[in-house]
Amino acid sequence: MHTSLPHARHTIRRLASLALGATALAFAIGSMAAPAPAFTLPTTTGANVSLGDHKGKIVYVDFWASWCGPCRQSFPWMNEMLSKYQAQGFEIIAVNLDAARADADHFLADNPASFTVALDPQATMPPQYGVKGMPTSYLIDGNGEIILQHTGFNDSHKADLEAAIQKAIETK
Repeated sequence: MHTSLPHARHTIRRLASLALGATALAFAIGSMAAPAPAFTLPTTTGANVSLGDHKGKIVYVDFWASWCGPCRQSFPWMNEMLSKYQAQGFEIIAVNLDAARADADHFLADNPASFTVALDPQATMPPQYGVKGMPTSYLIDGNGEIILQHTGFNDSHKADLEAAIQKAIETK
């Protein structure tokens, strides 16, 4: 049976899409990577954080809110990932989207963060990143390109997300 090249490419893309969909991960590969929108936001410490300040590092940008149940699960995991990979050039910026700072502070009292927590009370960044749910995370390579997008969080996602972080560190 003869299969045309466009048909074969479509089949491969469809299979890859199904495989990635099963783990709720969306990867941008090679030239398909998209530039991460730049931002400068205030942090919970009163300083500002800018994505551009992390050029050359692997950055995990996580959009979250105090009312997000899966965010309570992701914070301990993000603390663990930062502890494990920070020495290899890995950083985490968690962008809080609560309108009221007190809501974020209450969440953080129960779920401490060893990583940078930025504040975006007007939610100006989610439309630029295409955030569709909470939490939504983006893995950004050292050139400022988004190489992974992930929506949601539970224990079944941990291994795939950590593997993506390891791969990004190895190829930076």
